[in-house]
Amino acid sequence: MRKLLILALVGLAAQLVDGALGMAYGLTSSTLLLFVGVAPAAASASVHLAEIGTTLAAGVAHWRFGNVDWRVVTRIALPGAVGAFVGATFLSSISTENAAPWMAGILFTLGAYLLVRFSRPLRQRSGAGRLRGRFLGPLGLVAGFVDATGGGGWGPVATPALLVSGRMEPRKVIGSVDTAEFVVAGAASIGFLIGLGSEGFLLPTVAALLIGGLIAAPVAAWLVRIVPAQLLGATIGGVIVLTNARILLKAGDAGSTVRPVVYVLLAVGWVVALTFAVRALRRTRRARAIVDAATAATTTAVATADTPAVGATPSPDTAAAVVGAAAVAGSAPAGADDDRLAVVER
Repeated sequence: MRKLLILALVGLAAQLVDGALGMAYGLTSSTLLLFVGVAPAAASASVHLAEIGTTLAAGVAHWRFGNVDWRVVTRIALPGAVGAFVGATFLSSISTENAAPWMAGILFTLGAYLLVRFSRPLRQRSGAGRLRGRFLGPLGLVAGFVDATGGGGWGPVATPALLVSGRMEPRKVIGSVDTAEFVVAGAASIGFLIGLGSEGFLLPTVAALLIGGLIAAPVAAWLVRIVPAQLLGATIGGVIVLTNARILLKAGDAGSTVRPVVYVLLAVGWVVALTFAVRALRRTRRARAIVDAATAATTTAVATADTPAVGATPSPDTAAAVVGAAAVAGSAPAGADDDRLAVVER
């Protein structure tokens, strides 16, 4: 009972992170399962089986709110399913001893990516046109393979790539990636079922993760309103890096004198990333305040200019106010009006 309670708390913590960042449910839950001693293949299999339920609920919610681009979903989900099936088969075929450092290495890399990504301002690049299948197909294939072999990674791989293209609204990027993940999780589960058999799924673990995730869903909706995603992303990235570094150092037979040095260096890097995240958050909020002030000034100036006295012409001061406010608004950095540009609640 105590173990199931711990696993439910793992699912709850993973969903809190995922609800606030729009990604990292698999990364967080797989990392914590490995930390408590669950075998890599069983951890990934159990997480993906639980994700079938969580991604189905997320997909339906996004569909009802109009956040899904079905063209993108179909072109990324099918290659993602193929990649996930191959990745699950690969992970099932190697021994636990070899799988542990492989999976920890992928999680460590993705955790480091989260640290770097959230230590910088969240921006969106402008673009035009529709996303092509020759881009979506390979992206889905790679993201699906990484997701199955690493126990997570679909969101961290697919979401930023679509956001950087600038050809989709952020809400539709998240909604489409979440909806496609249902297919990816199902394909990975089938691959694990073939490779490991039904005994490869720890059904109590699956149930505990699912229950914890469902409990956390409304809390995550509250959390995303009060905790800046910039700080939460950098924080969870550091946790993932440090936790998986322990497994990698153990697999590499690092000496007792080397481990403390590595941990100190990683901790220093984590603190630096958090510092940059705080600075980026402050810059983004200042830029957003400038945009809001400029917008208000422009509205007021235009309203004044539109209602002159009969026979009068707009004064030079009024014209200058309009031009100046427009210039300030146009000089604000891209994405400054929303510090959660690439990170929305599932």
